[in-house]
Amino acid sequence: VRSCLLLAVAVEGQEITTIEGLTQHPTFSAVYRAFTEHHALQCGFCTPGIVASAIAEVVGSNKEEEDIVDVLSGHLCRCTGYIGLKKALYELARTTEVSSHHSLADNEQH
Repeated sequence: VRSCLLLAVAVEGQEITTIEGLTQHPTFSAVYRAFTEHHALQCGFCTPGIVASAIAEVVGSNKEEEDIVDVLSGHLCRCTGYIGLKKALYELARTTEVSSHHSLADNEQH
């Protein structure tokens, strides 16, 4: 769920995983490394949403470039021009395996 499209009251009583909670995800270190290596980070405004999308939709998915562009279409990045982001996500789609027993919903509430 994208936080910009949902009122906070709509998730009252529900578990919410923030970017801090995602640091406990088994693939977070690979995402962090790929974003750093491909200069996919700048001001940080869009980073939490894109990291969440990377973990939920891209890591180990073998997505093609057009699929990665589709994932990024829901995010606004005013700094990077998307080139580094696309490279990082493409690498993650190709090289990182996802644990079949762990999802974003498995993280603790943060």
